[in-house]
Amino acid sequence: MTSLRLLSLFPSLLVLQVHLSNQLEDNKIPPSLCTGHPGIPGSPGVHGSPGQPGRDGRDGRDAAPGEKGERGERGAPGETGVRGLTGDRGDPGEKGERGQPGECAVAPKSAFSVKLSQGQTSPLNVGDAVRFDTILINEQGDYNSETGRFTCKVPGVYYFAVHATVYRASLQFDLMKNGHAVASYFQFYGNWPKPASLSGGSLLHLIPGDQVWVQMALSEYNGFYSSTKTDSSFTGFLVYSDWKNSAVFA
Repeated sequence: MTSLRLLSLFPSLLVLQVHLSNQLEDNKIPPSLCTGHPGIPGSPGVHGSPGQPGRDGRDGRDAAPGEKGERGERGAPGETGVRGLTGDRGDPGEKGERGQPGECAVAPKSAFSVKLSQGQTSPLNVGDAVRFDTILINEQGDYNSETGRFTCKVPGVYYFAVHATVYRASLQFDLMKNGHAVASYFQFYGNWPKPASLSGGSLLHLIPGDQVWVQMALSEYNGFYSSTKTDSSFTGFLVYSDWKNSAVFA
């Protein structure tokens, strides 16, 4: 009986042996047959390739408004732009009110003419002004008979003329402007029985305050003479004015 039982188990034992032989050949020992100590950790593996981009996340909620920042510095002026086209002409404006009547235009005036009185023999000294004491015309009062000087009030160009009757002595005099001789005249008297004459004139540019007069040049040459039939005179008048605010000027 025992022999029969062993004989019936023989095929199963044979199959188990074959199976175990195959595992040993493949160096694959089942864990159930033996257990050893844990092995040494293996080296890190090679980095894998980058993964695909993930999907966009959801929109976040709005944050609270921030505080107002400080004002920035003023920027540099920009370049001048191109000039625009001329606009259309506007409509005519309304007619203005009539203005006040203006003042009448008056041309500036200045003129005088004077002469020596009969028997006038002074001055006799060098540097003295000849005082023509008889006024023929002096409407503006620019000539002073006490000093013998003309004083300019209206700026411009003036003409001055001197006519002298020479008698009993030779005569030499200067036409003066502000202390400077601008013209000189001389007449020799040769003890003639009748008076001689000496005349001259000059154009002068004057400004207000300038003075013009006739002055003796030499004391011994003082032959100014005046009588009922002959005169010695001094005349001056404005030719044209320099006043820019004058209504009438040359």
